[in-house]
Amino acid sequence: MSAALVAPPAGFLFGHWTDPEARTGCTVVIPPAGTTGGVDVRGGGTGTREIELLGPLANAEGPTAVLLTGGSAFGLAAADGVSRWLEEHGFGRPTPTGHVPLVSTAVIYDLAEGDAATRPGPEQGYAACDAAGEGVPERGPIGAGAGAMVGKALGHERATRAGVGYAAARVPDGATVAAVAVCNAAGDVVGADGEVLGGPRRDDGSMARSAELMPGISGPPYAVQPGQSTTLVCVCTDAPLDKRGCGIVARMATAGVARAVDPVFSPVDGDVVFCLAAGEDVPAPPSPEASWALMVLGTMAATVTAEAIRDSVAHSP
Repeated sequence: MSAALVAPPAGFLFGHWTDPEARTGCTVVIPPAGTTGGVDVRGGGTGTREIELLGPLANAEGPTAVLLTGGSAFGLAAADGVSRWLEEHGFGRPTPTGHVPLVSTAVIYDLAEGDAATRPGPEQGYAACDAAGEGVPERGPIGAGAGAMVGKALGHERATRAGVGYAAARVPDGATVAAVAVCNAAGDVVGADGEVLGGPRRDDGSMARSAELMPGISGPPYAVQPGQSTTLVCVCTDAPLDKRGCGIVARMATAGVARAVDPVFSPVDGDVVFCLAAGEDVPAPPSPEASWALMVLGTMAATVTAEAIRDSVAHSP
């Protein structure tokens, strides 16, 4: 599929900070001002910050930025640097005393892949913002995906390297929907035809399928521990959506995670999907036209999410 060649919506900025030796990093998505946002959480081992503001009862319409980061819970500190950069550059929610940036953040566990003592912090989050620019983001074992691995049923040493992936497509009404994915799943990454693209390696180096191996693995110590795997996705679009619409698209996009990762949404994974929408003139729901447009957008979001996850393996030798 050629979706990966489609540029993201105008105005969205993507930036990475990477420590290739420690195999950790962070990735920031800075949307245009006024962007709305939603989130869907499916995994049982999440590490997050300020995602409550994307809930349907929160009064904030969207985040100022989304940060995907390595470093497990320690990496949440990188959001402080993102907030500082955003404030210095005039981004954030207006208040009587100035702009207050809202940075929705989710982490992966990459401490076992490099130097566990090196984690993204405020300076690294700030550096990712400094590096942010428009256009197709850099992909592979960089940013939040620097230490990402998939297919861990036989342990980290036999898993397949992954990283940051990207895909995008244009909806018939002219809107663009793009997805940035960081895949650090316990399960395998599978292609549209069911082929295992990233999974556990057998003794001879060939690729196995976790779903077939797992019934034969019993008794501790288990290869995969709770909270050490996840798939993070940020869907970006220039379609006009309110917070409800963003939440629906985020939820529909999780179908793309299920298409590309097997097993998925496990108790050891911290899967989170964000949706950011920068379009104007949001239609007033409910109407048949608005519901159909939302269904089409969510369907495309699931498609590019699956492709972005597969891309995260394809660009991570």
